[in-house]
Amino acid sequence: MRKVVLITGGAGGIGSAIALELAKEGYDIAINYLHSEGRALELKKIIEGYGVNCMTVKADVSKEEEVAEMTRKIDEELGGVDILVNNAAIDEPDLFYRKDAEQFRRILDVNVVGAYNCARAVYPHMKEKEYGRIVNISSTNGINTYYPMCFDYDASKAALNSLTHDLAVQFAPYVHVNAVAPGFIGTEKELDGYDEAFLKQETEKILMQRYGKPEEVAHLVRFLIGEDADYINNTIIRIDGGQMGSC
Repeated sequence: MRKVVLITGGAGGIGSAIALELAKEGYDIAINYLHSEGRALELKKIIEGYGVNCMTVKADVSKEEEVAEMTRKIDEELGGVDILVNNAAIDEPDLFYRKDAEQFRRILDVNVVGAYNCARAVYPHMKEKEYGRIVNISSTNGINTYYPMCFDYDASKAALNSLTHDLAVQFAPYVHVNAVAPGFIGTEKELDGYDEAFLKQETEKILMQRYGKPEEVAHLVRFLIGEDADYINNTIIRIDGGQMGSC
């Protein structure tokens, strides 16, 4: 029986790359989205072309009741979540003094509480099966690359790293919980609004002198949920081309 993967924020740049990569490997896919229904449905058609099952499901991961309903639908249609990729995240860069506590909470609610809600919802199935994999999509912003205009996002990713370690301990031994921390990945969202001077400046901080591709993050996720990574647990793996320093 094929394993079922739930990818939150699965219609976006990194999320869709992960969905396509895992579909090619024979996983059944559940694509979570909130605002991108059209993109999710287009992605579903492509994925079904690989001969696997795919469903789309709308839910705000920050809301516990919506996550519960989402997992119920996946249980009903695909048979339960074996692998969770917590990819849903938001970022609202702006000057420090223009932000307020409500905006800060919203970032934390989606990026951290959302990951917690989803992990908590899928754990009973994983525990029953004595098998599970959770991969949190973090960021180098939560490690040592900080941007004052994204202080709330940076804080959320640092918290997600901490949550990764705590969940790995809580869910051991059958459920492995790891995180990948991408650096500058060249998604449409990541590049939107930046001028050439800024992009050049950021690229010069990377040892490989280029930004990453969503597919490269997807390859790492594929490895982490596969048998070859069976002894990898409770760790944060950077994928940033050798990114140095901060702004």
